[in-house]
Formats: sequence, structure tokens, C-alpha cells
Amino acid sequence: MIKDFDIEKELKKLPEQPGVYLMHSENDEIIYVGKAINLKNRVRQYFQSGRNRSPKIEKMITLIHYFEYIVTDSELEALVLENNLIKEYAPKYNTMLTDDKTYPFIKVTLEEAYPRVLLTRQMKRDKNKYFGPFTSAGAVRDTIELIKKLYHIRFCSKKLPSEIGMGRPCLYYQMKQCPAPCQGYISEEDYRRNVEDVMEFLNGNVQQVLENLETQMQEAASNLEFEQAAGYRDLIDSVKHIAGKQRITNANTIDRDVVAMAINEGEAVVSIFFIRDGKLLGREHFHMAGVEENLPEETMTAFVKQYYAGTPYIPKELLLETEVEDKDLLESWLSKKREQRVHILSPQKGEKHKLIELAKENAIVVLHQDLEKMKREEARTTGAAQEIANLIGIEKADRIEAFDISNISGVNAVASMVVFENGKAKRSDYRKFRLRTVTGPDDYKSMEETLSRRFLHGKEEQRRIAAEGLAEELGSFNRFPDLIMMDGGKGQVNVALRVLQELHLDIPVCGMVKDDNHRTRGLYYNNQEIAFPPKNEAFDLITRIQDEAHRFAIEYHKLLRSKAQVRSVLDDIKGIGPARRKALMRSFKTIEGIRQAEVEELKAIPEMNERAAQAVYAYFHKETCETKNSNACQSQI
Repeated sequence: MIKDFDIEKELKKLPEQPGVYLMHSENDEIIYVGKAINLKNRVRQYFQSGRNRSPKIEKMITLIHYFEYIVTDSELEALVLENNLIKEYAPKYNTMLTDDKTYPFIKVTLEEAYPRVLLTRQMKRDKNKYFGPFTSAGAVRDTIELIKKLYHIRFCSKKLPSEIGMGRPCLYYQMKQCPAPCQGYISEEDYRRNVEDVMEFLNGNVQQVLENLETQMQEAASNLEFEQAAGYRDLIDSVKHIAGKQRITNANTIDRDVVAMAINEGEAVVSIFFIRDGKLLGREHFHMAGVEENLPEETMTAFVKQYYAGTPYIPKELLLETEVEDKDLLESWLSKKREQRVHILSPQKGEKHKLIELAKENAIVVLHQDLEKMKREEARTTGAAQEIANLIGIEKADRIEAFDISNISGVNAVASMVVFENGKAKRSDYRKFRLRTVTGPDDYKSMEETLSRRFLHGKEEQRRIAAEGLAEELGSFNRFPDLIMMDGGKGQVNVALRVLQELHLDIPVCGMVKDDNHRTRGLYYNNQEIAFPPKNEAFDLITRIQDEAHRFAIEYHKLLRSKAQVRSVLDDIKGIGPARRKALMRSFKTIEGIRQAEVEELKAIPEMNERAAQAVYAYFHKETCETKNSNACQSQI
């Protein structure tokens, strides 16, 4: 943190040059990143009264504790730096592209003597040929596999022709799927003809391939080979996806992206159509955060800058629903990335405008679906947690901890602690306890030990945080819950309340009560059972919490039990450790084989000596030792 930062003095020091500025809050967090053609003029505007600003920016200004800036040689450099800093720091008050997607390309390695066909997510300026981008990596992989088989393109990564003749031809040659250029069985010229056919296929001439696949699918179905027919069907879908048979326009085959957006309730979805050579190759949707009170052009500008900073392919033309800020600057930046002129257009009529309307309709549909999904998710998580709080009369239940005990007749007794925050399981905060002080099947004492350890540990962490100025993320135990849920009724609740009272903690405690069929029926709280309808979100959340606590405890108990079972057979024998145990199992395969072995056979294992061999023999022949005076028995007696 920069102390005694005088904003007025620092404003006077700002240079009249292009650059990037970073606004910091009091705790050093970067809350906004912006660019300017003139840093002095731009940054001063934030601190001048009377300017017409959105409530979001007004709120951000009140949080600025200090700022810093980076001078650049040009506004274009400032644009690139701004993008990088926004991606690195994700400032709270910047409009952010929340999706971080990369798109697959099909790459034909023409710079190689014997080219290969590969999937790549980076398009480089080289001699290779790239097709795409595509929106389905699965379809790309399926199509590449089909291409290799249809056109006999090599599968290997050998450096040819320098490695021709090294080794034997691979399995694909035996399967007649590769002509083995690695052995020189096909000339470079003949192989290149196959590659040319591949590029024809990728350019959209796929009708013959589709007809052949269709025939094979029908034949497989006629022969009742339905699984094989389904495979052909999936290949047909993949080929159609790659071919992009949805033709948009016959008159103009220019590469372009069509971008439109829908905004509602502080949420934004941007829809983008990829048109290549006049064909719609695919479409994608992106979510934008921090769009509250933004003008449409602000959101569109943020999307263009952030999306095209990361995508490997820049089309020749962008059709945008709205105008963007700094249009000339963005065109220069995109043209530099493409190494060709790029045009940004916002047509208001004609065929191009119809394409934008189509993208807009898609964005509206996706946004509507997402809002409905978000509302359903909120109802089953944060809404359900608040409903539980309302049900028992507490302020909130943002963090719920649930506990359960698992044992068999008191053996390997364990306890589980599961955590739900805002109605969702927070597995990073789950904890398991191996009970130390309880003998026998006593669930009440087991729960008393578990809760005491959990909250004593938590109080100790809180003490260290306060005394040493540590970060609050010291451990999960320092955060106490708003509500504790016990897997049981009155008895378990009273145990928890007694522990909390002894530790001077005031945390509400509920018991999750089950019916005779072991199904949750209600909550026990403040000495009364609270019932609720079985078909609501609160009921479902309580059931999920109870099931999760039970599952986590049982899994840990099973783990300890399995370890104990393995250990009890061999590791209880004096002188037999992990190395000798493994050697015995490796030599005799089973415990029964070890049991039937004589001392001489046991001693023959390199890891064993005579004393260890006699100990093993005596362990498995205890009854014989009582009546038989053998050396092995004597060594144990």
C-alpha cells in the first residue's frame, strides 16, 4: 500500500503521453485498468466534479486510494497493454469477458515432405495450411481420423525423409490405412496427391465422402450391426460440422465474424457467428461480467478488445451490432494482427444487417436460458440456505457444517465434517477425524471429541491470526459456521450445545431427523421438531447435506478398515515390514500360499532371513506349536 498518496499532487505529475493507468483500492487491489491517448487529461477526468458518469464509475471513484500509470509509445501499444493487464488482474470495475476459450484448427503440415493432418489451437504465419476455426474439438478429431483412413495420410511423427527406413512399418501399414512413407513404399509425388485430395475435402468438397458413409451406415444397419451404424452416423455428423454446409451467401465469400449481444438483469451474452468462404462454420456464445449501467458500445468495445486479443485468427471483416469506441484504433490493431486490412462495420440494413439480427436472436435465446438456469440454481443453493435460516428463525445460513460418526462396534471410529457455503458443497473445507479417546461404540462421546477438536483448533487459528497478523486463509477451521447440523436428533444436538457452551461459542445447532425408513423428515431445533414439505428446495438441501456427511464418514471408515485388514495378516508378524510383505506376496501370490510354505521355502526369498522365516511359519502354525516342538515354534516361544 502507498501511504500518504496525495492524489492532487500526483495528478499534476501525469505526462501528456499515451499509456495505461491502474486504479488501486486501499488494500492494494487493482480495481480498474484503462488506456489513454493523453494520460494527464484522461486520469484527471475521474476526479473532476460535475461530470456525467454512471453510478458504477462513481462508486469505483470513491474506492480509489492511489493510482499508477505506464507510459507507452503509442495509443496502439496502450491498447495491447490494457488488454494484457485486464486479463492478468481481472479488475472488479472493468467489463470482463468471462469465457476463456480457444478454438481448434485443422493443420496440414505442407512444410514437410510428407505432410500430416493435425489438430492445433494456434494459427501461425508459416507454410502450413490451416482450416477453421471450428467450434467442436470432438468433430475435428473425428474428421482427422477419417481423413487419415480415407486418404492414407501417415499417423506417425517421424521426420521424413531423413528417417526413412529406420525401424519397421507400423500397425497402420498392416491395416492398410497408411502407405508407409517411413519405408519409402510411396513416392513423395504420389503422397502429395493424397494431400491435395485432403485439402479438397477440407475446402468443402465432401459429397462423395458423405454418400459413401451413408451407404456403409445403411449396410451396417441392415446387418443388425447397430453399434457400427451409430459410428458411421457420428462420422457423418462430424463431416457435416467441419464442412459447414449452411451457406450464408453466394455472392460474397469473404471471411467475417458477426457479433451481437443481449443484455438483461446485469447479465450479458455475446453471440458470434464464424463465416468462412461464405459458409457458417459455427457459432459461439460468451458471457460478459460487469456490464451494469454500461452503454451497449462500451460492452461491445470490451468484447472486441478482449476476444480478439486471444483468438489466433482475425477475419477480414467484423459485423457488429453496435458501433465501438476507438473504431479507427481497433481497426489498426486488428489489421496489424492479421497483417491485412480489417474492416469493422455496423450495417443498419441489407443482407449484412440480417446476419446481425440472426446473431442477436441467438444471443437473446441463450441469455433467457441462462437466466432461467441461474434462477433455478440460486433457488436450490443460496435460496435454499436462506429458507432453512428462515425456517428455524436465524438471520442467515451462508456456511453450514454437518458432522457424522462411522464405526463398526467401535472399531476404527471416525467422524466427518462437511461444509456447505451458499448452498453448495465446499469440499476444500471438508475434514475427517480419527477418534482418539473413545473406546467402544459410543456416538455421543465420539461427537463430543470431534466437535471439541474442531472448535478448539478453530479458536487457536483465530488467536494466531489476531496475534501475528496472518491472512485469514490460514486454515478452514478459523471460519466458524452460521449453523451446525448433526446427523441425529435431541441427543446429538445436546452434545453439541454442551461443547459450544464450554468453549463460550454461540452457534445454532440443528439435528437432522430421519424417519423409520432412514429418510430425512425434519429438523430438531430448540427442543422441538420442525417439519416441512418434502418437495421444496430447503428439504432437498438438508437431504444433500445429510447424505454427504454420511458418505464422507463411511468412505474414511472403509479406508481405515481396509488398511487394518491388510495389516492384520502380515504386518502383525514381528520382523515383517513392507519390503518383506511385498516379497512374500510376490513369491507365493496369496496368503494361503504363505501359510502352506515351509521354513526353507520362506528362507529362500532374498529379502528374508532365517529368523523372519521362522516368525512367519510360527504365526500361521500356532495350533501346531502347542503340540509340536519344532525349531520354528521354539523361536516364537
